[in-house]
Amino acid sequence: MKHVVAIIPARGGSKGIPNKNLVDFCGKPLLAWTIRHALQAQGVASVWVTSDSQAILDVAVSHGARPILRPDAISGDKASSESAWIHALDWIERKEKTIDLVLALQATSPLRESKDIEQGLKDFEKNGYDSLFSGAILEDFLIWDRKKDGTLQSLNYNYLERKPRQDHGTQYVENGSFYLFRPEILRASGNRMGGKIGISLMEFWKSFEVDSIEGLEFCAALMKHYRLDRANATPAGERGEHGIVSSSLP
Repeated sequence: MKHVVAIIPARGGSKGIPNKNLVDFCGKPLLAWTIRHALQAQGVASVWVTSDSQAILDVAVSHGARPILRPDAISGDKASSESAWIHALDWIERKEKTIDLVLALQATSPLRESKDIEQGLKDFEKNGYDSLFSGAILEDFLIWDRKKDGTLQSLNYNYLERKPRQDHGTQYVENGSFYLFRPEILRASGNRMGGKIGISLMEFWKSFEVDSIEGLEFCAALMKHYRLDRANATPAGERGEHGIVSSSLP
């Protein structure tokens, strides 16, 4: 069994929603949902949150994750997730055994389920990938871009030669919910993707994320519609698979 660790970046600053990672989402801090998904996923050895905010780290610990205080130099809104992951990798490997695989999770994607992570791990192992992203099939999306001169251009189809929907090749959206990669891929290139790249598919509606008040309300409506706020609940006081008391998770 590979040593898989989950790392969740969660900065304190947020422009769209103040304290976004701690905002109430269906009765929990938004961050808590992603922690729960990782804790309940079979095959994940430990779950870590990296943040520049002590308030976020306190919430992370209360929901079963382990904290990593991120330096100011890699904490601004222009700092990459890659820099946070590399710092976290070095931190974890100084304290624990060598990491074989990183599960990098986006805290603003609360609509995933633990089974999505488990499927990603299976896809990664089965196909011998070096890196993998979660995604969904993109159906009936005709995408345009605006060029520097202000004119519009179609990107994923030719508007001059419209074809029936069934004649379009399958296209995928990278939904950002989670990534899997070998540490050496990240360290060698400074990029989460590299080597043999794969995709693990999720339902399209799980691709929506919380980056605005409208997104918060929309994702909450989806979660309640699909009853994800009640799924996979862990009874108070029950010890989870990873030996962590899950009393804070219903």
